[in-house]
Amino acid sequence: MILSVMTAGAQGTAVASTVPHIDFGNTAWMLVATALVMLMTIPGLALFYGGLVRRKNVLNILMQCLIATSVISIEWVVCGYSMTFGSSKGILAPFIGGFDWAFLKGIKINDVSPYFISQPTARIPHLLYVMYQCMFAVITPALIIGAFAERIKFKGYLLFIILWSLFVYNPVAHWMWSSDGWLLKMGAVDFAGGIVVHVNAGIAALITAVMLGKRKDYRNHAIPPHNIPFVVIGTALLWFGWFGFNAGSALAADGLSANAFLVTHLAAATAAFTWVMLDWIIGKKPTVVGICTGAVAGLATITPAAGFVDVAGTLFISVASSLVCFFMVAIVKPRLGYDDSLDAFGVHGIGGLLGSLATGLLATPVIQAAYSGAFYGNHKLFWTQLFAVFVTVVYSGVITFVLFKIVEKTVGVRANTKQEAMGLDETMHSENAYTDID
Repeated sequence: MILSVMTAGAQGTAVASTVPHIDFGNTAWMLVATALVMLMTIPGLALFYGGLVRRKNVLNILMQCLIATSVISIEWVVCGYSMTFGSSKGILAPFIGGFDWAFLKGIKINDVSPYFISQPTARIPHLLYVMYQCMFAVITPALIIGAFAERIKFKGYLLFIILWSLFVYNPVAHWMWSSDGWLLKMGAVDFAGGIVVHVNAGIAALITAVMLGKRKDYRNHAIPPHNIPFVVIGTALLWFGWFGFNAGSALAADGLSANAFLVTHLAAATAAFTWVMLDWIIGKKPTVVGICTGAVAGLATITPAAGFVDVAGTLFISVASSLVCFFMVAIVKPRLGYDDSLDAFGVHGIGGLLGSLATGLLATPVIQAAYSGAFYGNHKLFWTQLFAVFVTVVYSGVITFVLFKIVEKTVGVRANTKQEAMGLDETMHSENAYTDID
């Protein structure tokens, strides 16, 4: 009897040792990282964008960020996660997932996540991975808000972001991050969302800004923000939350995560300082909005590279991010005349594009031995990155155009002249952010 119990115990130990188990340290870090990424949308992005618009539209911006967090979270659990990370059959497999995990069916609380592209030893709960990726799915359409701020109908916005998440975000994320995604298999890399999040949302931002047309009182120069302290608080929250965005993408509490943490902070700091110097030299005065914009540009640009570059590469990327994004915002946008209200394309789209291409040049095997860019002898990675960016730009641009037209023909998109003049807080929500009390 005792011998049989001992034998069974030994067999049970052997079986248990072969079953993947949850790593509690990694799980604790990823719980925090997930919360940090949520903080980026509400209240980080909400305050950043909300401070940049006029007082008559601030509540509308806050509402757009809140509703994106709500409705995209539901979409993600219902079908988005399965479409992005699930497997499909036949010719669809490389392009979109199936519905095996719709409503998260079949995923148990102690299941270990199967997706460890960046870190195969992470061993976090599958449900935690679902939640972490949910926060990425939420913030991506929310970034587009900056392009059409102050002139979009709320119901048109709501329908648009749902459709966009289903038919643009989910497929592109599948291509880059799913184990059977075709761009991933080709060798393209995107550590934390330079292509999936920033290029994707940035191109959609440009398309929607052009199709909506300019605000009625826009004269090819920035409209003064109503609350710069909000912008500063929003920037600080974005900077803080971005540690979860980038360092969390290692999916483990390890050296790779620490490097991503370091280069994320360094990129924001360097890009912010560079933008201030540009403001000072060109505009004769350093501005608070400028330093905030520079920090966000640096964060967006380092995102795809955070798990592949060292300090030297980071300094190059972050200085380039401010130079290029400043040029797009201060020179190209006024010259071409499109009304990207809060520079979603000029900062996020261009930053993500620049960072993705820079990864192809500056990825160093010192950080991850399996990856090296053109500066380290592997020119193929740069061309692969260029192709991945090109495909994303074309796909996101075309489908965004189609979805915009569908929404325009059904519920409408553009606020009318009276609504825009009165402000969207009053006309869309029957509320005012600031009330005079006698």
